[in-house]
Amino acid sequence: MRSSWINGSGMGRTLIQLGLGQLVSLDLAIIGFTSSSIAIQVDAPLATSFSTYLALTLVYGTILLYRRKKLLVSWYWYVLLGFIDVHGNYLVNKAFQFTSITSVAILDCFTIAWAILLTWILLGTKYSGRQFFGAAICVGGLGLVLLSDAGVGGGGGSNPLLGDFLVIAGSFCFAMSNVGEEFCVKRKDLIEVIAMIGVFGMLVSACEIVVLEKKTLESVKWSTELLLTYAGYEVSSFLFYTLVPYVLKMSGSTLFNLSLLTSDMWAVVIRIFIYKQKVDGLYYLAFFLVVVGLIIYSKTEESPDNTTTIHENSSLTTPDYCLIEEENFSPEN
Repeated sequence: MRSSWINGSGMGRTLIQLGLGQLVSLDLAIIGFTSSSIAIQVDAPLATSFSTYLALTLVYGTILLYRRKKLLVSWYWYVLLGFIDVHGNYLVNKAFQFTSITSVAILDCFTIAWAILLTWILLGTKYSGRQFFGAAICVGGLGLVLLSDAGVGGGGGSNPLLGDFLVIAGSFCFAMSNVGEEFCVKRKDLIEVIAMIGVFGMLVSACEIVVLEKKTLESVKWSTELLLTYAGYEVSSFLFYTLVPYVLKMSGSTLFNLSLLTSDMWAVVIRIFIYKQKVDGLYYLAFFLVVVGLIIYSKTEESPDNTTTIHENSSLTTPDYCLIEEENFSPEN
């Protein structure tokens, strides 16, 4: 009964995709608040994400070792994926020192644009006019959220232009990471992908921490509040990295990033209940627009017009790792 409901009209699958996307979006909002709080007290963005990679390595790396199976994707792809992911985190965490949370929310917009461009170029994904329309509605909704957030007290920062540049650069890294993860998880093993991102993310972070942040960490005055903030960030980040591959496998990197547009709205909700701040009416209109855009995009994604072809000039296209169709995918276990 449940299976027929999910597979019949496609509505069940759409609701699951949107639900998981919003869970990740809420988690991302929590990551944003905790990382911005850490950035105010400690100038060590690499160290902030190191513990997350370590936790991923200990949990999923242990599972991978217990299986005693060979890697399904060549290790050097994971090195590249880990390197890109580390520097995406570094750039965005660094941006919190120069600009506001409102400005960092621009990250979602640019990540969507990069994701659409990269999946079109590297994975050969074809997008219909209705999908572009749904994406445009979501971005328009986010624009209203930014206005609403600015009314609450957003904006400012010690060097907004530098912060915005770091966010844009970080968004490109995140889009590359998302597309790379989508390429891996659609055909390969989810546990392997998460574990390898953890392993190589930890190694890259550790090497750069020794060079760039050793003195900063030695001078940090640790407090209970700072430790709790770090703990909140690490738990949220671990959950984020755990859920992301599953969402990518179900819906693809573009719908995933569209879902993350609502993270800024969740951030406003947290401000209302935690910081007791008010929001204007634009927030409610923005939420409606983003939900409508997500539904239009996700329903159109099941259309036969949205097919994936092999991009013959892509460096990712090899005999061993052929590109997979985004739709009608059957997991291989």
